[in-house]
Amino acid sequence: MGESAGDTLLKEFYIPTYILQPESEVKYVSSTPPICPVVVFINSKSGGQLGGELLKTYRSILNKSQVFDLGENSPEKVLHQLYATLEKLKHGGDSFASEIQKRLRIIVAGGDGTASWLLGVLCDLKLPHPPPVATVPLGTGNNLSFSFGWGRKNPGTDHYSVEAFLEQVKNAKEMKVDSWHILMQMRAPKHGSCDPIAPLELPNSLHAFRRVSGKESSEKEDYHTFRGGFWNYFSMGMDAQVSYAFHSERKLNPEKFKNQLLNQSTYAKLGCKQGWFCASLLHPSSRNIAQLTKVKILRKHGQWEELNIPRSIRSIVCLNLPSFSGGFNPWGTPSRRKSAARVLTPPYVDDGLIEIVGFRDAWHGLILLAPRGHGTRLAQAHRVQFEFHKGAADHTYMRIDGEPWKQPLPLEDDTVVVEISQLGQVSMLARPPCRSKSIHDASSPFSPGEKDDASNNELDGEWEERRKFGAADSFRIPEDTDTHLS
Repeated sequence: MGESAGDTLLKEFYIPTYILQPESEVKYVSSTPPICPVVVFINSKSGGQLGGELLKTYRSILNKSQVFDLGENSPEKVLHQLYATLEKLKHGGDSFASEIQKRLRIIVAGGDGTASWLLGVLCDLKLPHPPPVATVPLGTGNNLSFSFGWGRKNPGTDHYSVEAFLEQVKNAKEMKVDSWHILMQMRAPKHGSCDPIAPLELPNSLHAFRRVSGKESSEKEDYHTFRGGFWNYFSMGMDAQVSYAFHSERKLNPEKFKNQLLNQSTYAKLGCKQGWFCASLLHPSSRNIAQLTKVKILRKHGQWEELNIPRSIRSIVCLNLPSFSGGFNPWGTPSRRKSAARVLTPPYVDDGLIEIVGFRDAWHGLILLAPRGHGTRLAQAHRVQFEFHKGAADHTYMRIDGEPWKQPLPLEDDTVVVEISQLGQVSMLARPPCRSKSIHDASSPFSPGEKDDASNNELDGEWEERRKFGAADSFRIPEDTDTHLS
């Protein structure tokens, strides 16, 4: 781009420094507000060296103060300051700041875990008009980016590539996406550490909430509670075990994981090493999903019912978006006959339903390569509950949006409960080719009409644990700011 084009680009996306400073006074700016003001969050550790290079490029063509390294700045603190400042300026009569707030879009560059972290923060801030989010694929799977048309491959980091991406962000359309809340409770151990999961192993989108006392019951033991959220998937079993092995290797030897293709190759090798391709021979049947847990589901306008899991299923996925494990769609597209027979609906991203799919092993997963391939469709549900009791296994592996952890299971006569429920929505930015479909998309031949919004208020009377994701507990608008933010 020439100099004049570069000037135009800055005007379209540039946010003046005074907007980004907490002590700013009201200004009466005579220039026209930018068409598409952006705040950029980059995980500089993602994509090998690409995250750092991308950070430099964005800072060279935008105001450095509107581009943040997630390794140095937490998104909740940044957005807290930004929105407090915008509200202060807006209520002081600054029309320029008011337009910035209306038009603001957010870019997050990183893997699925990074994007989910940011989405959790935005949900917990409960902004009246939260900004829509575009994702730059810097991870290994990049399922969130792929679902909304931003691709799977790591992007270019030169000026031309970044400017082209900004242009796509400006022209992208907004799409509402269901947010899924995850709540996990387990009894505190009688002996040893008070932390059943090492803090360093917790994904960014899962947070320790508090210890829930059992004083009102005959049990005197305390319980640990963790809460968080996901937008793509929750999975448990062998696929999460392979992912855990990959992340553990990357933590130990980060210098070996600087290339996306090599990372994907390493992932496949670990899948073989962990026995994912020979699960029937190497995987203990005691760790099959039906042996590990009792699964209950709540359909819309229905009652809790136990879900029958085939004994051969070794991995279960609760899926919100049509992309899993590098772009595959495990749910697929059921035929009209099967949909009618099993009361299934097309998999929309904003219908308050989550798709539950099972896999026997990696060979079963390879069916997804076929044009109409899919996993074992188990159910669609509004809420899902996993209940673990003492059994043959002392742990299993879980994963939310690309971030795995090793989950201890009961060793005594107690229970671990994981519950998933829909809690609000976020706004994503989508561009063609976008795989995600909205229930409000008139072009869909199966569109059932207006969404039932009863789910938005369904949890209002329940525990506080189910009303937040826990990603932005520290967010508070300063008391001296006249604002309607809640």
